[in-house]
Formats: sequence, C-alpha cells, structure tokens
Amino acid sequence: MFSQRSIRQSFLIQLIISSASLILIFSSFLYFYIEKSIYDEKKAELIGYAKNITDYKSVFQLDELDESIQENFLSLNVEVIYLQKEHPEAEVYEKSEHKRTYLTLIYPFNIHENSYLKMTKEITPTKKLLNKILNYIFIINIAGFILVIIYAVALSKMLVAPVKTLSSRLSNMNEHLMKPIIVEELPQEFEPLGETLNHLISRIQNFVKYQKELFIGTAHELKTPLAVIKLKNQVTLIKKRSPEEYIEALNTTNKTIDEMNIIVSNILNIGRQEGAQLDKPQEVNVIEVLKQKADDFKLLAENEGKKLEIDFKPNAFMATLQVSLLNQIIQNFLQNALKFTPKEKSVLLRSSQDDYGLLIEVIDEGCGIDESVDLFAPFKRQGNKSGVGLGLFLAKSAADALGAVISIKNRADGVEGTVASLQLNSKLSCIIPRN
Repeated sequence: MFSQRSIRQSFLIQLIISSASLILIFSSFLYFYIEKSIYDEKKAELIGYAKNITDYKSVFQLDELDESIQENFLSLNVEVIYLQKEHPEAEVYEKSEHKRTYLTLIYPFNIHENSYLKMTKEITPTKKLLNKILNYIFIINIAGFILVIIYAVALSKMLVAPVKTLSSRLSNMNEHLMKPIIVEELPQEFEPLGETLNHLISRIQNFVKYQKELFIGTAHELKTPLAVIKLKNQVTLIKKRSPEEYIEALNTTNKTIDEMNIIVSNILNIGRQEGAQLDKPQEVNVIEVLKQKADDFKLLAENEGKKLEIDFKPNAFMATLQVSLLNQIIQNFLQNALKFTPKEKSVLLRSSQDDYGLLIEVIDEGCGIDESVDLFAPFKRQGNKSGVGLGLFLAKSAADALGAVISIKNRADGVEGTVASLQLNSKLSCIIPRN
C-alpha cells in the first residue's frame, strides 16, 4: 500500500505516534492526579483524627458526629506505640495483607515519652476504585488510539485526493485534448501547484502548436524550391541548349539548393537549441555577456553604414542560466534590428533594472511590424528582407527555456521602428553591488 518514499506513510506514522504519546501522557497525568488527590484526602482524614485524639482525647468532635464519620470510624484502628527514635513529623505508608489494603499513620502523641499514635485504616474499596479508574482510562486510551488511526487514515486520504485528481486529469490529457485545470476547484494549498501546471500545459500547447506549424511550414518551404528545380530541369530537357544555357540552369538550381540548405540549417539549429536547454545553468554576469555581444556586432554595423549604441544598467547583474540560449536571443534581436534599419540610422542595445528583474531591449529605426501577426510562429516573415522566418521562433523557445519573457512591438516614441525585449526574472538572479 505504501512505499519507503511515501509521504502519506510518513504522515500516518508521525501522526499516530504523536497522538498516541499525547493520549498516554495526558492519561498518566490524569490518573496520577486522581490517585494523589484521593490519597491526600485519606491522609488528611487520618491526620485530622490524630489531631482530635491529641487535642481532645477523642477521635472526632461532638459537633462532627454524623453517619459518615461513624462509618469511617468502624474501619479505623487506633493504638499507642512507643519508639526508640524521635519522629517529630507524621509519617504515612501503605501496606497490603490478605488481599486487603491498609493506610497507616504514625503521629506524635507525647514526644517526651516517645509515644505515637498508630492509626490504621482499610482503604480496599478506594484501591478497587482506583483500579477501576485505571482500567477505564486504559479502555479509553485504546478507543482513542483506534480513533486516531481512523482519523489519520481519513485525513491522509483527504490530503492525497487533490493530487490523485490532478494526476488523473493529467494522465487523460494528450496533445489533441489539453484543458487547463480549474484552480478554483482545488484546495487553497494546491492552488499554486494548479497554476504551475496550467502554465506548463500552456507551454506544451504552444510547443505542440509551433511544432505542427514548423512541420507544415518546413514541408511547404522545401516543396516550393523542389518544384522550381524540377520545373526548370524539365524545361531545360525539352530541347538541346547551348553550354551557357545549361550552366545558367545549373546556377539557378544551385541557388535554389542554397536556399533549401538555409532552411535545413535553421531546422538543425532548433534541434541544437533543444539540446542546449538541457545544459547545466551557470552563474554569469549578464551585463558582461551583453558587452561581448555588442563588441561583436559593432564592427558589422559599421560595415553596413549603421551605428550600434549601448546603454547598460546596472553595472553588473548575476543570473543562473544557459549562456548559449541568452546569446541566441540577443544575437537574433541584433541581426533583425540591423537588417531592417536603414543606413545612417542607429540601433540601441540597452538594459535596465525593474521590479521584475533585468529588462534587455534592442531598439531599431526600421520599418516596424504588424502587431496583429504572431511573429514567433515558425516561417513568419515581415518586410521585404530575405530570411527563413525561424529566428524569432528560436528566440521564443530559448526564452521559454530560460523562464524569461520575450516580446516585440513597435516603438511608442513617435519614431518608426521596433522594440525587441527580453525580461529576465530576478528570482534566479542577483545584482552585484556597485563599487
């Protein structure tokens, strides 16, 4: 029923042991308190009789004469004894004879003569009463222990029930039928788990959606150049042509094959990226990574007649992540920004700290985008520039793997262009204090 790693088993054992210990301790204290109270009462009764005899030469005072006193007096045995040693204080002890229990009091009577009152009272009924109380407490303990076991089992089932419900719902899901978990139906303690699972389901849905689009888009992108190659070859083979014409046809075919190679290379990059997501995260200074990437692209921007500006704040920001994924995102942002930015214009790479973590932005002066189009889907292109349309798809996958948020939108400062941003979560990051 349980395994060695079962939380439910550990919970049951701990709850049963703690509850049993509590019941045992409480019952023991209760019994000892009852026993001490009864014995203290009997001891006080004997001392009262002894004081009456010492003070009034009588077991009880005349105004105390009633049926209960007379009944107690019948079981009382009083005698005077002489001891060699002085016992200035009263002494009480218990003894048993012939299945009967007696309580004996030695009380000073005449200290000068070393005489003492020895008062013996039978307490067999009291002892039987205490034994009955002990038996009842023992029975109550057993009943309470059984109830604790039943309660522990029921409570553990109740706590495990939401997990089983979640497991059942998740096991019945497939890539074609994935519904979010209704968090409101879960216990309050399981709401964070439900939200996390919903986030995971959303990511899986996006992954499946993009994978389908990737496969369909790949087939379409490869089918078109193959059809072009076949058509040109068929046209070339219709009649004899000059060597120059054959060379021109082969060059056209090679150009189309090069375009296909670009598509295949991008698809291979997707596979490499999925492998990079499994790399062990490293603690790196994100600002240093941005500086290195900026140095790489400054020369490229100058060769194209453009300018790359930088503005990094804070001075340093440590994060635990896969550096290759971060490089891929920043590289894609800069490539797109430089591609669509005209000559004599500039691209800004900047970082800033906010309440969420570190915000990295690449701002260009290009033609802008159509924000109604999902640019992160595979083979989505904008503008008149060449490209396969997999760059932002790869960047989005990398950002999801980093637990970061990626977005691309038009500039809102009145200048034409776009703002590509990456928001790193500060939960896995820390800021290095400035010097």
